[in-house]
Amino acid sequence: MAAEQPTTGRIQAGDSRQAANAEPTASAAPKAPDEQEENETGAYLPVEEERIYVASPLQMMWWRFLKHKMAIVGGVIVILLYLVAIFAEFLAPYNPETYEVALTYAPPQSVHLFHNGEFQGRPFVYGLTQARNPDTLRMEFQIDETVRYPVQFWTEGDPYKLWGLFPNSRHLFGIGEPIYDASAGESAEAPFSIIFLLGADKLGRDMFTRIIYGSRISLSIGLIGVALSFIFGVVLGGISGFYGGVVDVLIQRLIEFIRSVPSIPLWMALSAALPQDWSSVRVYFGITIILSLIGWTFLARAVRGRFLSMREDEFILAARFAGAGEMRIILRHMVPSFFSHLIASATLAVPTMILSETSLSFLGLGLRPPAISWGVLLQEAQNLRSVALAPWLLIPGLFVIITVLALSFLGDGLRDAADPYH
Repeated sequence: MAAEQPTTGRIQAGDSRQAANAEPTASAAPKAPDEQEENETGAYLPVEEERIYVASPLQMMWWRFLKHKMAIVGGVIVILLYLVAIFAEFLAPYNPETYEVALTYAPPQSVHLFHNGEFQGRPFVYGLTQARNPDTLRMEFQIDETVRYPVQFWTEGDPYKLWGLFPNSRHLFGIGEPIYDASAGESAEAPFSIIFLLGADKLGRDMFTRIIYGSRISLSIGLIGVALSFIFGVVLGGISGFYGGVVDVLIQRLIEFIRSVPSIPLWMALSAALPQDWSSVRVYFGITIILSLIGWTFLARAVRGRFLSMREDEFILAARFAGAGEMRIILRHMVPSFFSHLIASATLAVPTMILSETSLSFLGLGLRPPAISWGVLLQEAQNLRSVALAPWLLIPGLFVIITVLALSFLGDGLRDAADPYH
């Protein structure tokens, strides 16, 4: 009688085929959707890594950007600021040139919800009156709590043209008819029916309105100036890095010369070349071109370095052997390969442009009234006596600081997200 074969030995070939073709038993647990999946090569790849493996460079850049919390905060602030600039006519309660001499340096008004300890149901501001200070003999503003002006939304106000095209008179907010306390009677004196959230300037114009309108020029100069600098920097930096030789030497010497001159004297010299009889629009574009002619050098250096490192790469050589022209190689292959870095660099350059315009206008070398920008609004703050009487004249500088910080955080986040090794 033949001896029994051991059951614990090696599985035979036929048995292995039968095991492979066997139906799964009921006890086999179903595979969870987030478990590892086997790829084509037989290796196992976690779902999270597989998601990264199939993602495009822009998707990976977006995921890295979302991890930068301060960049997200900065991006939200920047979006809000540009929305305010776009819809300035609607958001501002008054026309920027509406003035009342009697309201010179009127203080900021506070918005209230409670009067005499009772909730009023809607926000309101108290009336303003003037009285002579017996010590200084100056007329000073006083809050008259016997008169309340309810804040109304979507209300009629000064007429305007939205974006210079669509006539309208609707504003986001304004004030309604006065409400008098019963003890005061209808004869209570409240001559100033206004809402000045950030006070008034020396001509009695609403600072809140003028800051909103000023954001248009200050923010748009940053974008347009960076766009021109972007074009100059990519073109000249690309030519310098791609061709090299004498062209590279000439462009680099030009960059070194521009960067060796102190910025403020160079701005002053170029601004002095602008005719005094130019309109505000011409001065605006002139200042924008001046800032872009100075600001392109940093981006050109970065583009040149990338072109020098890439022009001998395999994919560039392959494109040349395939018969691609130089412009096609530059625009189709080289620039897109580090376009995310260009966007990050351009974003970081916007705060510099805004600060440059503010500095020029503050010094009286840039935009001049009746143009409205944050730098023009800060011109009045040069007078220490005016600042002592009305410290709210410095509020446009606070908006400059907030904008520069928000753009810097956004640029840092984009730069880190564009770096694949970060």
